[in-house]
Amino acid sequence: MLKLAVVTRYFPNSEQPTHGRSAYQTLRVLARKADVQVFYPNSTYPSFLKSPRRTYNRLDPSFSLPDVKVSYYDYPALPLVSRPFNGRMAARVLLPHVRSFAPDLIFSFVLYPYGYAALQIGKALSVPVVTMGIGSDVHSIGDRISAMHTRTVLREADLVLAVSDDLRKRAVAMGAPAEKTRAVINGCDPAVFHVRDRGDARRQLGIDPAAEAVVFVGRMDVKKGLRELVEAAAALRATRPKLHVFLVGEGPDSAAITSAIQASNAAGYIHALPPCTFDEVAIWAAAADLVTLPSYMEGCPNVVLEALACGRPVVATSVGGIPEIMSDGCGRLVPPRDAAALAQALVAVLDTTWDAAAISAQWSRSWSDVADELLELFESLVSSRQAMAHGG
Repeated sequence: MLKLAVVTRYFPNSEQPTHGRSAYQTLRVLARKADVQVFYPNSTYPSFLKSPRRTYNRLDPSFSLPDVKVSYYDYPALPLVSRPFNGRMAARVLLPHVRSFAPDLIFSFVLYPYGYAALQIGKALSVPVVTMGIGSDVHSIGDRISAMHTRTVLREADLVLAVSDDLRKRAVAMGAPAEKTRAVINGCDPAVFHVRDRGDARRQLGIDPAAEAVVFVGRMDVKKGLRELVEAAAALRATRPKLHVFLVGEGPDSAAITSAIQASNAAGYIHALPPCTFDEVAIWAAAADLVTLPSYMEGCPNVVLEALACGRPVVATSVGGIPEIMSDGCGRLVPPRDAAALAQALVAVLDTTWDAAAISAQWSRSWSDVADELLELFESLVSSRQAMAHGG
C-alpha cells in the first residue's frame, strides 16, 4: 500500500472546520486505498502581536475529522514579514516527523509555502514530490521572494497538478514543464449533493416559498464580486419585488459588504448570514432558484460543482476553471466586475424554466473519481522512480 505524506495547511482545523474542504474530501477517499498522513504546519506568532491570523495559535491538536490522520506541528512566524521564509521554516520542523513516517511520496496542496516545504523534505528524503495549485497560490503571490520560491516548486516538483486547465496553463507560463503538469478537476459528494425538493429545503431554512432566491455561499470577500452582486440586486428589486439574495459565509470583508447593503437600503432583501456546515450547503443550494459566484478570480470552485450536482442553475463569472465546468445548459457566465451584466444574467436565469435532473446529470464527478485519478498518478510516479533507482 502506498505511503502518502501530505504537507499542507489547506485542511480543516479546530478554528476553521470547513477550511480546505476539497483536500479533506479527496484525502478521506484516498485513505481507503493508501496509507495517508497529513502533516499540518501551523504558523505561530509572538503573543505580543495582534494579528488577524493569531487564531492559528489556538489550534486544538486533538481536532480531527473521520478517516484522515492529521498531526499538527508549530513553527515560528511573523505576520507578513516571515512569509518568504515560511516554507523553509515549515520544512525544518516537519522533516524529522515525515522521515519517521517513511513515505513513498509527498503530496502538497498550495504551491507556497506548503509545496515549497514539501519539495525541501522530498529532496532530503529522496522521494518524489507532487504539488497541487488551487487558485490563489497562482493568482495572488504576495511578494517577490515567495514568487521565486513558487517558481522553484513549479520547476522542480516531480508533478504539478492544478484544479483546472486554466490554472495548469498559468503554472506552465510561470515555469512548470508542460509534460509534468496535469489538470485534476474537483469533484463532490453525491451522497450529500443531489437533487432535492426545493419546498422542503425552504421550510428547513425559513425561506418564503414564493421568493426568488439567489444564493451565494462562500467567503465574504469583495474579490468574490459581492459588491457587484449587491449593486445588481438593488437594480433589479424595483421590478422583481420577490427577489431575495442570501449571502452565507464569513470573511475579512463582512463589514464592507454589510455597509454596501445598508448604503443600497437593501437590508430587507439582501441577507448577510453566518457560515453554514458542509451538509447545509446542499440545503441552501436546494432552496435556491439559482446559485451565484461573481468572483474576480477562481480555481475550480466547489460551490459551483455542488450547485450543479444539486440541479440548480448557476450565474458565475467567466474566470479560472469555471468555463470548464459550465455551459448554457446549466446557467450563464458573465464578465467579472460588471454589475449590469450580472443583473441581466440573473434575470435570464430566473426567467428560464430549468430541468434539475438534466443539470445534475451534467456534473457527476465524485471525490472517488478524483482520488482514483490521483492514486494512479502517484503509483506511476513511484514506480518510475523505483525503476530509475534500480537502473531499469
